[in-house]
Amino acid sequence: MTAEGDAEEREFRRLWGPWDDTTPDGAAALLDGFARPWWISGGWAIEAFTGVARPHKDVDVTVFRRDVEQLRRHFHGRCDLWSAGSATLRPLDGQRPLPRWAGQIWIREHALAPWLLDVVLNPGGPRRWVFKRDRAVSLPLEDATWVAADGIRYLRPELVLAHKLRHARAVDDADLAATLPLLDPDAVAFLLRFVTRTDPTHRWRPLLEGASRRRKSVRAGDPRHERSSVVRP
Repeated sequence: MTAEGDAEEREFRRLWGPWDDTTPDGAAALLDGFARPWWISGGWAIEAFTGVARPHKDVDVTVFRRDVEQLRRHFHGRCDLWSAGSATLRPLDGQRPLPRWAGQIWIREHALAPWLLDVVLNPGGPRRWVFKRDRAVSLPLEDATWVAADGIRYLRPELVLAHKLRHARAVDDADLAATLPLLDPDAVAFLLRFVTRTDPTHRWRPLLEGASRRRKSVRAGDPRHERSSVVRP
């Protein structure tokens, strides 16, 4: 982590408290019995796809926004849930419903315990994934995610990378470098179209154009990378 990253992490801990070293397996244990779709996105999804270890600040679990009440009931009596968004945290309980400004839910056992999960709220459902930053991008959940050998569902890597486009962080460039050689032609084409439409001057565009030229007649042989035929933007 850079000196800037260290300072940012210290400031976060001072204001909000630390994050626990939760892993995808730990998240699965916490969500055992939650009878609604959930999946892992962010850096852990990249690591699951590439097999390349990387640092993590937390586990990004995603659920559909419409399933928040079921999530609250799942953790009732075990953990406290907090609505998170707009640099604001507010308890989420039966008396204080989820506010419109909240795009995430943070979960911990109590005020003196570390945060366990950062739950991102997806606007789609019940089986339809929607890109919250560009709702023109929408896929069946089964096409937007994949299930790894550990039995956990993860967001597809090209969709994780699409979320990272607005950042200019070294970790995002490293994720692209680890992922791009493993992406099949459809995934590369999706990312290239998405970048061209949303940010045509983005620094990743030449890399994606080069990868697209090299893969036009290539199909990945790893079953992890196979997908159904879907309409992409």
